[in-house]
Amino acid sequence: MGDFCIKEEISDIPSSRHQFDHPSSECGLLERHGCQIKHVAHNDAVNSLFVDSVGSPSSLDDIFTCLLTLTTYLRRRLVHFIEDLIYQDVNGYSESFVASSSGPHSHSSGHNIYRSNVEGFSLFSEHHIANKSPEIHRTRAAEVREELLVNTRYEARTGCSRRGVSLIIQGLMLPLFGLRLAWRLALASWRCSLYYIRCTQAQVLSITSRVRKTLRGSSDDIGWLQHTRDMAPVEDGTVRFLELLEKIRNGEHNLPNSFVYLLIPGLFSNHGPLYFVGTKRFFSKMGLACHIAKIHSEASVEHNAWELKQYIEELYWGSGKRVILLGHSKGGVDAAAALSIYSSDLKNKVAGLALVQSPYAGTPIASDILREGQIADKETRRIMELLICKIIKGDIRALEDLTYDKRREFISKHQLSKEIPLISFHSEASIAPGVLATMTHIAHAELPWLPLPKFGSEESDDFQAGHQVPVVIPVSAAMAVCALHLQLRYGEKSDGLVTCRDAEVPGSVVVRPDRKLDHAWMVYSSRKKDPSEPDSCEMCEALLTMLVELGKMKQERDVSGAF
Repeated sequence: MGDFCIKEEISDIPSSRHQFDHPSSECGLLERHGCQIKHVAHNDAVNSLFVDSVGSPSSLDDIFTCLLTLTTYLRRRLVHFIEDLIYQDVNGYSESFVASSSGPHSHSSGHNIYRSNVEGFSLFSEHHIANKSPEIHRTRAAEVREELLVNTRYEARTGCSRRGVSLIIQGLMLPLFGLRLAWRLALASWRCSLYYIRCTQAQVLSITSRVRKTLRGSSDDIGWLQHTRDMAPVEDGTVRFLELLEKIRNGEHNLPNSFVYLLIPGLFSNHGPLYFVGTKRFFSKMGLACHIAKIHSEASVEHNAWELKQYIEELYWGSGKRVILLGHSKGGVDAAAALSIYSSDLKNKVAGLALVQSPYAGTPIASDILREGQIADKETRRIMELLICKIIKGDIRALEDLTYDKRREFISKHQLSKEIPLISFHSEASIAPGVLATMTHIAHAELPWLPLPKFGSEESDDFQAGHQVPVVIPVSAAMAVCALHLQLRYGEKSDGLVTCRDAEVPGSVVVRPDRKLDHAWMVYSSRKKDPSEPDSCEMCEALLTMLVELGKMKQERDVSGAF
């Protein structure tokens, strides 16, 4: 009865391997089934060994042998239980890697190791205990088999064979990783090379485009207005102008007093105090109402157009007379902008407009300075902003509005009214070497009062007061250099700043004098005067007289057309 109880307790001990295996792993499932089969065989062997040893305890040695056997079994079962706990943690980490790398062969390899170990230890146990008694033989055989099972389970559960496979796989993966790293480095080097090649190509194309645009300059823009469709043709009035100029030089002045004459200065006129001063004095001596528009010449075209509108309306409502405009350089562009933007307000208040050397279509000087996309365009713009905005206290748009792009944009939006008589006057500057020595009188410098004695006088106490000194600069020389530059670069005739083709306004009467006159000749007097040639005041009078005649002819056509 006691023997039966001991057998039942030993046989009822559960397998810890069955309790802690992970059911979700296929490899673990195979191992679990294999281990259960081995474990059942092992329990049968232990039960038979225990029955044989305790079946007939004839002596005290047999009882101690039975107790030693039971103690050894319990100890080993405890070791198995702890190993199962450790194997559960290890198997959860390495099971997925082994299953993917070795597949089902991992279990078979462990099974082969187990089988080889079983065979080796069986031969070892049979060889060493062949001469023992049957009971000792059975006991030692069971111990050897149990130790074999323990070692095999430990070897399988600790993953010794799996670590070997893992090392082999890692050894095989190392060259592949090196090849992958080398391939990535090669791709990165190739991409960097392509990036630098593209950047270099973009820089070369940019430099080439800038050089081409710089060398091309304004070649495609000069005279663009004459080739534009729907633009009214011009009429040559040079012959009539020369006839009127000859009459004025002979003392015949036909300029009526029924108008107010407004002179509009051009760019940088605020820094030339004698700008239009001689012309105004000339008209005032004839008893004509003449004014110089007090506008900020370094402002934008639209701003000056608004200022001129206010100025014209003030003169019209103050005198009751219509206003005739004469604008020089940018002043003509400002006046044309006022008549085109505010045509409905000024069409009955303005009797005509004469544009004298005005860049109505633009000027290559401004375009070449401020053109974007050429070499050193940003640096050039900064220099001009420093000169115009900081030093002169003006607006960079005053120069920018004279470029071809801005003029093309403005004219496409605002066109001059055909009801107002227009005259376009342009000239060609002389590029002779003697012009380089010509000095232009632009202002008077007022010297302070100094007590200078008058020598040779009887009264030694008399002193000479201070007086005005003329300020002269080589303006004509600068215009001659610019005209030579435009002639050599573009093959265009100009007065130094404005080409002849860009100064012609569509629908106007064009005056082309036969004299070599630079851009500043019409507003500034020169120290070298030829009495046989007309001066700028007489030319301005001839232009205004011709403008009055055009207005009368237009009124007669309108009246005859009405009837």
